Amino acid sequence: MSRYRFLLTPTWLGWLAVCVGFAVACVFLGQWQLDRREQAMEDINRVVANYDEDPVPYAEVRELYRSPEADDEWTVTTLRGEYLSDDVRLVRNRGHSGSVGYEQVVPFRTHDGDVVVISRGWLPTDSTDASRPAYMPEPPRGEAEVTVRLKPGEPDIDRDAPDGQLASIDLDEYETQLGYDLVTGAYGLMAGEDPAPDQQPRQLARPELDEGPHLSYSMQWYAFGLLGFVGWGYAARLTARNRDLDVIAEEEDGKERAAGTASSGVSRQERLREARRRRRERAGRASDEDVEDAWVDERLGSR
Repeated sequence: MSRYRFLLTPTWLGWLAVCVGFAVACVFLGQWQLDRREQAMEDINRVVANYDEDPVPYAEVRELYRSPEADDEWTVTTLRGEYLSDDVRLVRNRGHSGSVGYEQVVPFRTHDGDVVVISRGWLPTDSTDASRPAYMPEPPRGEAEVTVRLKPGEPDIDRDAPDGQLASIDLDEYETQLGYDLVTGAYGLMAGEDPAPDQQPRQLARPELDEGPHLSYSMQWYAFGLLGFVGWGYAARLTARNRDLDVIAEEEDGKERAAGTASSGVSRQERLREARRRRRERAGRASDEDVEDAWVDERLGSR
């Protein structure tokens, strides 16, 4: 253990503290990735549990649209009533299949008097004027039946939008613009409507059931934390070995001086190299280079 006493010096203890701090940071980052994976798995489980279920009448899940829980997302619902087409809005900057466009939202008054916001789907931007959609399909007039999937309302993103548009599906902001009561807990994402109009927005894609690379990333962070200690230990081992070689070289110098055979022309680097070679020979780990050097020394000595 005495050969590793240098590890108790302030320099080596300081580097150990750096390794500990790095490992702690890696543990937090690894846990953060695991938390993200857990959230992704919860999202996937909600899709699996709700997305393809048979629709239930709005009257049976009315309270879910007022105060939805996380597990209520994607609940399939049937509503009967009529669109309030004059109050349609466009939600800006909505992505779909790698493109950015608009999402068309329309209030829908049910038979029991509730007004639920329906997202009818996605619209591409006009090729000549990105401030408006390429087309604006009208909702069905009169009595209609719509099948939707429940989505919680979105938060205010503190961004302005032109008249007739919304920055996000912030149901409270939408209600303020309209001046009448909306169901503000959740809205319905279109799955189908009857009667079907001649022209409809594009339906948004089914959510992907992909948990992402969070598990592998978390394992990488934990591995990085361990590698800091491995590097510290490897550096300590090299330092201890070099210190041993210094001692061996000094002993050899002392023996040569005592015998009167010391050579002042031999550099310290060469003496260290010789000490390493002798150490390998004693340990039975002579390299090919050592064998060649020994053969050359033997031949030269025999002349």
